Amino acid sequence: MRAIETITGPVSVLQRDDVDTDQIIPKQFLKRVERTGFGEFLFYDWAKEPGWDLPKNPILVSGRNFGCGSSREHAPWALEDYGFQAVIAPSFADIFKSNCTKIGLLPVAVSAQSCAAIAAAGHAQVDLAAQEVRWEGGSERFEIDPEVKHRLLGGLDDIALTLAQEQAITAYESDRERSGPVTTAL
Repeated sequence: MRAIETITGPVSVLQRDDVDTDQIIPKQFLKRVERTGFGEFLFYDWAKEPGWDLPKNPILVSGRNFGCGSSREHAPWALEDYGFQAVIAPSFADIFKSNCTKIGLLPVAVSAQSCAAIAAAGHAQVDLAAQEVRWEGGSERFEIDPEVKHRLLGGLDDIALTLAQEQAITAYESDRERSGPVTTAL
């Protein structure tokens, strides 16, 4: 997972509330086991609508309750595979938000007014270290769990966090070793 400090660039705008994970990536595309290749199916049904245009920018701005619905990990995978590095919205579904941070996709909750201003500006900077979104004419701070922030700043996924404890794990395992026969199946 790549480390995040700032994400700067043009924004793509999806002016919709309650975007659920089935709208982000429909169920018929969930047959893959790897995390890549989902971007081409992002918002699959909406992409067929006349006038649909969602540029591949680093930042997506959307409406409230983004990522509601089922807990599928494929939704953040599709957004990331499409090219988004951050999603800005007034609110997120909890499981979706957690799934995003586990892969390095930054969910940023700011007010609906700030989302509208960012969409109008067309360009933004998300500064994770400062916990602030900036755009021409404004800025807003956002909240993030300190441990999640640490992980994202360091580019640490769950495996990297575990491997960082390798010495403690080795010490624990050596203290737990028993002499004599093993009675568990291999």
